[in-house]
Amino acid sequence: MEKVAKRTKYTGNGKGKSGFLKGAAWIAAGGFIAKIIGALYRIPLTNLVGGYGLGLYQMVYPVYCMLLTVSATGIPSSIAKLTAERLGKGQTGLPVFKTAMRLFLLIGGVGTALMCLIAPFLAAAQGNREVLGGYFTLAPSVFLVSAISVFRGYFQGKNNMMPTALSEITEQAVKVGFGLLFAYLFRANVQRAVTFLLLAVSLSELTALLLMLFLFHRDPSPALSHKTDEKISAKTVLKLSIPVTFSSIILPLSGLLDSVLVPRFLGVYSADAVTLFGLFSGGAVTVINLPVSICYGIAAASVPAVASAAARKGRGTGRGQATSLRKRIAFSLLVTVAVALPSAAALFLFAAPAAKIIFRALSGEELRTLIDLIRVFSVSALTLSCVQTLSACLTAQGKPQYAALSMLIGVTVKTGLYVWWLQSPKFSVFGLAHATNVCYLVAFLLNLVYNLIVSKEKRKER
Repeated sequence: MEKVAKRTKYTGNGKGKSGFLKGAAWIAAGGFIAKIIGALYRIPLTNLVGGYGLGLYQMVYPVYCMLLTVSATGIPSSIAKLTAERLGKGQTGLPVFKTAMRLFLLIGGVGTALMCLIAPFLAAAQGNREVLGGYFTLAPSVFLVSAISVFRGYFQGKNNMMPTALSEITEQAVKVGFGLLFAYLFRANVQRAVTFLLLAVSLSELTALLLMLFLFHRDPSPALSHKTDEKISAKTVLKLSIPVTFSSIILPLSGLLDSVLVPRFLGVYSADAVTLFGLFSGGAVTVINLPVSICYGIAAASVPAVASAAARKGRGTGRGQATSLRKRIAFSLLVTVAVALPSAAALFLFAAPAAKIIFRALSGEELRTLIDLIRVFSVSALTLSCVQTLSACLTAQGKPQYAALSMLIGVTVKTGLYVWWLQSPKFSVFGLAHATNVCYLVAFLLNLVYNLIVSKEKRKER
């Protein structure tokens, strides 16, 4: 009877298949709506600032993503894992929240300061001083998202995905509102328009943080009202967060390297190097990220589901618990494939209408190039979605360093390939697209192998 009660409680807390799908659906819906808003944003934005303005915008964004990842991207999954483990043992997750908030506000503040300090050097390295103002207006976002991510991780650890979804939609809505206003007001000056477009990002993060504060204080969960003097050391949080963050930072760091190298390689034989880079990083990547953002919900929901299964290794039979762990990983991957595979096929088949709807200002050769890039890059909608889900499963099992290693190997292969291919006008920017496809395929295969190895080790432990 006791075992039945425990099982019922577990499922009732939303960590069974129905709870998993509900949580994944919340984040998937929030991510999808946010990405749709962002994609539709590109229609008037491209009309107002053109392909060159879009290229300037995308030259700044990789740096922001890199520093943002250091201060924030690894936070939700690591905090979600720690919180889910404590809740699974009948403890409150509030000590994790308090320690993480203090720690990552400090790290986020350092990230904002660092972005301001290195901005002049980065602008010079990119060969374009016009982007300098954008670095300064975007810098506060690093600090703001650090706080937002702690809230997200805490709620996700409790299998409450609604706050994450609402904050993502809020971010996009505010960014689009202010972004279009600024782009219209400064449409005669592309450089100033891009600077204020990046300011709109900071304003959107501030609004999302205020929303998270409101939801936190309105949460009826007993954990929030539970008074406890128990403390979690910063070392405990960092022990998991550092490898998770390192795993997450590899792609933005690669994007930063791309923003420096790719325009220079293309510039050897093309006068439209910045525009070509913008078409891939601001065009094709934006379209491909639509299905990937939906599958992010599956990855986020996988962390508490897999972490709770791994944490219960002392309960029940060892073989039964190990089987449960493997089933949760397999279920997460199958749901990801079920969403991502038809999405990738649809992007390949309907690349032309998608590009024409989202990027209406483009025409002629630019539009044809973007359509071809979407078709070439469509396969990554599947592989990247699987990579993020399998990476989340490794994090939930306490092995984020494996995910970091697989992505590092993938990015190394990608960089070597495009450095070779971009030297030929025959490949042009498509060399970058093909190289990125190979990157995600390598990372996916390695992550799959690592999950099999780790789950086997867990079984032996039991």
